[in-house]
Amino acid sequence: MAPNRKPPQPPPLFHDTGDSIKKKIKGHISNSKALTDRLVKELKPQDATFDNVMLPGELLGNEESLETEVLMFYQAVSESQELRDASTEAQKIAKDYSVEASMREDIFQLVKAVYEKKEKLDPESAKLLDESYKDYIKMGLNLPEGSKRDRFKEIKLRLGSLETDFERNLAEEKGGVWFTPEDLTGVPTDVTSSWEKGTGETEGKLKMNFAYPNLFPTFKYAQNAETRKTAYVANTNKLLKNKPIFQEVIALRDEAARILGYPNHATLRIENKMAKTPERVNDFLSDLRQKLQQGGASEKKALTELKKSDLQSRGDSKGNFDGHYWLWDNPYYNRLMLERDYSVDHEKLAEYFPLSTCIAKMLEIFEQLMGLSFVEVVGKDRDALSPDGDGSHIVWHKDCHLFTVWDSEDQGGNFSGYLYLDLHPRPDKYKHAANFNLQPGFINRDGSRHYPATALVCNFSPPTKTKPSLLKHDEVTTLFHELGHGIHDLVGRTKYSRFHGTNVVRDFVEAPSQMLENWCWTPGQLKSLSNHYSYLSPEYEATWRENSPKDAKQPDKTLPDDLIDKLVKSKHVNDALFNLRQLHFGIFDMTIYQPENHEQATSWDFAELYNKLGYDIQHLDTPVQLGESNDWGNGHTTFAHVISGYDAGYYGYLFSQVYSADMFHTIFAKAPMNPTQGRRYRRTVLEKGGSIDALDLLREFLGREPSNEAFYRELGLQV
Repeated sequence: MAPNRKPPQPPPLFHDTGDSIKKKIKGHISNSKALTDRLVKELKPQDATFDNVMLPGELLGNEESLETEVLMFYQAVSESQELRDASTEAQKIAKDYSVEASMREDIFQLVKAVYEKKEKLDPESAKLLDESYKDYIKMGLNLPEGSKRDRFKEIKLRLGSLETDFERNLAEEKGGVWFTPEDLTGVPTDVTSSWEKGTGETEGKLKMNFAYPNLFPTFKYAQNAETRKTAYVANTNKLLKNKPIFQEVIALRDEAARILGYPNHATLRIENKMAKTPERVNDFLSDLRQKLQQGGASEKKALTELKKSDLQSRGDSKGNFDGHYWLWDNPYYNRLMLERDYSVDHEKLAEYFPLSTCIAKMLEIFEQLMGLSFVEVVGKDRDALSPDGDGSHIVWHKDCHLFTVWDSEDQGGNFSGYLYLDLHPRPDKYKHAANFNLQPGFINRDGSRHYPATALVCNFSPPTKTKPSLLKHDEVTTLFHELGHGIHDLVGRTKYSRFHGTNVVRDFVEAPSQMLENWCWTPGQLKSLSNHYSYLSPEYEATWRENSPKDAKQPDKTLPDDLIDKLVKSKHVNDALFNLRQLHFGIFDMTIYQPENHEQATSWDFAELYNKLGYDIQHLDTPVQLGESNDWGNGHTTFAHVISGYDAGYYGYLFSQVYSADMFHTIFAKAPMNPTQGRRYRRTVLEKGGSIDALDLLREFLGREPSNEAFYRELGLQV
């Protein structure tokens, strides 16, 4: 660690046992219950104020969040089954208590009294009171006591259990498909070299599990169409145990919304978001679908012709052109088109993006743009930083990277928080890429600040003995996107933990990171992020030479201008089909949460709905075109978003792109590394978190009302 840079607070510790996890969560619940019991006993509604009702609970919530988020995090990253199980159980216990606490009539009467007094409060406290009051209403506290309220509570408790089971099934899924080496022709050996090797009946085969670093390259590179189909269909059917869970969750959410007086779950969920109403969301998705349909058809036609010529050129007697363009064809021929028509070879491009240097250069971008400084904590410095003197306790796995994060000197040089990076797959680890807030930031009781700890959990291919971990360009973009969420956490400066960092409305939360993705497509930043792996060490240079033609000249150290130009020109290739796929997800989500009546919500065949919508929107062939029924796949059973937080909210990925495009093209497009604008963005948008309405943040940053012009222009569409 740098001298004289000791953080003002220690990082969280990761030394729990299964018993300690359960004991801690029960202790937090006991403390919370004791506080609310005391408030109800000591206060009458006429005596209730913000300071004696709202503030005590919020301060306790701030303090308890320092442990509770870590307790829930173990299920995503721990190697111990005991810890993962205890973490999952703790989550269930916490959800059940949350339902119980949020349905207490006695505490609601105190909150209601405070709400109706209309005290003069600072804006963040006023927002806290307003949202808390409305949350109680949405938990049924305006319902008359009796059967309706009892049923509502029963539903909420059941939903908490179902949601946890759905997430755990996803996290612990261990399936896969066995392929022969011949089946996998075309898939890079860097990918398959780490796959499980078969014995007995599977002797001579390799197991492709469904983790993204294995699945996606199979889709993109396997020359055998049957291999791609087998992998695709198996992946969509890997979690049939989630089928009844999905069915019950949708039915119960619809019933709960109707008990509260809403016509459907979508109306309930969207009223406090930026979109405000399902009608606005439906109009947005419908308009975008209409605008993209023609482009999608044109792209499909060109890709179909490419498939036909590819099969003919290979003389593929087993795969003669069948007149179809299948769902599982698209990743393969999209890649082939990029290579053929744009000379974009993503395997070659990956050589310029070793993970280790890419991370360092991304952090440099945030240092220059937003006024931050990152110091990695290694070796004995971890022991010095740990409250118990054991540096192994401040990470959950030996391969984790830990950074202390500071404001740059021109920003005051103050501590900003802790950043963790957990980058490679391992058994039972969370399988995608995401940012987890481990400890939020907030103002302590004594007026000092508690700073956040945030973690990026990813699954990039690990290094081998002869090569470092190399990132495909889409993985570079993913890493920068998730790091953007981490920065949002790290620079948060709110009073209460509930508004910290990424705790903003769901249809805005992706906008800051989506905006940052543009830095992975601008020539100057692409060059600055690149560093050909052959320059990292003599051993890596030797590896490169062994795999190159004799007397080949060592590549440029950074990405050459001609390759950058080709990559940038390829940005919007087959963009319509990509966005139609996102529309499929968004429209499916909105459809299932807007049934015509409750009977429809309980009787839907979700597999048929999911697959039929997919074909109607994308027009990519499925087994239905071979005469099979629409239940050939069960993609909805792996669709975590619509169960775990993005219910009636997946549209937000597209909706927030309107705002991300507007911010980038208005403020940053001409000078992406302008430090004045970068720091203004940090102060105006990121620091405020959810403490101010997102639309107001945008208005202040843009200096006007947000517009969709840049979004449609980016897609090559007319406004």
